[in-house]
Amino acid sequence: MSNVCEEQIFGSVFKANSKTIFNYIYYKFGNEEKANDAVQEAFVKLWENCAKVTPEKAKSYLYTVANNLYLNVIKAEKVRLKYADLHSNAISNESPEYILEEKQFKQKLDNALNDLPENQRTTFLLNRIDGKKYAEIAEMEGVSIKAIEKRMHLALKSLREKIDGI
Repeated sequence: MSNVCEEQIFGSVFKANSKTIFNYIYYKFGNEEKANDAVQEAFVKLWENCAKVTPEKAKSYLYTVANNLYLNVIKAEKVRLKYADLHSNAISNESPEYILEEKQFKQKLDNALNDLPENQRTTFLLNRIDGKKYAEIAEMEGVSIKAIEKRMHLALKSLREKIDGI
């Protein structure tokens, strides 16, 4: 029977899951360094417990460990979300008015996202930024698809109320 202690299997588990787990935790922490630490720590714990974790259970184990690490840090400090700037700071040909409007809209969006409860914000960003399906998010969060649908509905409703033009 194969297990995660085999380097090749551990490597493929890492390759398949590290980026998504990073994004998941990053959206919760709003801090790249802490998200990297949580992902590294989750994989260290997986390696330490590799004999107990089957390859099929490795993904949910990693999400659980990373989420628990997140919750432990959250208890110690209040964190504000600063999600990745989706638009690179490329030189633009837009008018100063357009750039100002875009900046104001982005600020409104940041504020509206920061005001969302953490579970709605995480669900919204995983779906809209990472393109995760509700079933995938439900698995990550350990809740039903209906719960994810409700979170998404509430997030969109809140964002629509706070931002004109969404």
